[in-house]
Amino acid sequence: MRTSILALAATLAFAATPAAAQTDIAAEVEADYSAFLEELFLDFHRNPELSYMETRTAGIIAAQLRETGAEVTEGVGGTGVVGIMRNGEGPTVLVRADMDGLPVAEDSGLDYASTARQVGIDGVEAPVMHACGHDVHITALIGTARQLARLRDSWNGTIVFIAQPAEERIGGARAMMEDGLYERFPRPEYALAFHVTSALPTGTIAMQPGLVASSSDSVDITVHGVGAHGAYPHMGIDPIVMGAQIITSLQTLVSRTVSPLDPAVVTVGAFQGGIKHNIIPDRATMQLTVRSNEQSVRETLLEGIARIAENVGRMNNLPDDLLPEVEVSTESTPPTINDVELSNRLRGVFTGNFGDGVVLEPMEQTGMGAEDFAYFVQPDTGVRGAYFSVGGTPQSAFDAAAAGGPPIPSHHSPFFRVEPEPSVRLGTEAMIVAVLDLLAPGSGEADD
Repeated sequence: MRTSILALAATLAFAATPAAAQTDIAAEVEADYSAFLEELFLDFHRNPELSYMETRTAGIIAAQLRETGAEVTEGVGGTGVVGIMRNGEGPTVLVRADMDGLPVAEDSGLDYASTARQVGIDGVEAPVMHACGHDVHITALIGTARQLARLRDSWNGTIVFIAQPAEERIGGARAMMEDGLYERFPRPEYALAFHVTSALPTGTIAMQPGLVASSSDSVDITVHGVGAHGAYPHMGIDPIVMGAQIITSLQTLVSRTVSPLDPAVVTVGAFQGGIKHNIIPDRATMQLTVRSNEQSVRETLLEGIARIAENVGRMNNLPDDLLPEVEVSTESTPPTINDVELSNRLRGVFTGNFGDGVVLEPMEQTGMGAEDFAYFVQPDTGVRGAYFSVGGTPQSAFDAAAAGGPPIPSHHSPFFRVEPEPSVRLGTEAMIVAVLDLLAPGSGEADD
């Protein structure tokens, strides 16, 4: 890491008194951004790391959390970091930030653009970019921890700070849960997270009660066949033909087995088979992404994919030991659902703190993106979740785009960019006021 990061952290005293900090959180966050968080953000942005490979990033976060006095455990679910800040009796709140980058070559034009390259878990070297704003999230996580350490006189309870790996592969949250997150560490009553978004203007917050993100499942299908000469097709069983039949039949899952009122997507993103014009191969492979907003719809789609694939094999006279194999990969997550009572409560907190015009009205879903924060707030955990968005693009950029200027780059694009200062500051301040409300002295246990 750049030596200035830890050196600066070590020399910055937590000097503001709790009373002074409480009177103007925004001023404290602004001062901390100028003094420290800006440099931390730039370091994270210049040095992104791929999913499950975030060792440098995790090391910096662990060191920063220790500076606040938190009890830190590294290596949870791979590279995950858990920091526990205890402050007497009271509820427990989990604050999560994801920390991985994407295999994208940055072309944002920023003077601090990433030029990093890294070998991923698949053994392939690729350029790496924070093309989804996770650098904002982890910077705000540290900013939140620093302020809440200063504000100990203003809250009672326990805060669990989470730096989560591999959100981009939607596997890191599950890995941390499977590594005993809720058994080895305090189990929270509440779990909070935010995502910076280029689709909203800076200075705005979006909080949706209920559905926040769709489920996502990556499905691999291997179609076995019997190889033969292309001029003698009757001597084989063609896996490419079977694959085409499977793809065509999959379209009926959404159109004929799911209610037209329930969103659902089955997309075949890759179909590979054969290497020569005149050879019928003995196998073909497909890769699918499957999206839904309801667990029951998700189960219908996944069961239907297996049923269609296997029965296309039977229809083509394949023996049982050669029927198509359907595998749902670990890149899989259920829908993310905000607790309605909690999200409405925090909407009120944000409105009271930031005033009119900052907290946007709930919006209709415009896509079927996924988010593995869902694993922390599944119904069987008993944890109430609230996941919100913070705007990252200046209004002037939206105005210019509407007038025919450059479009706003999407997430995962090489041109992706957000304004770091307003994004980090608003995300940090929003998380602070949310935690302070949930852990206010005298609040006691979580509401029934």
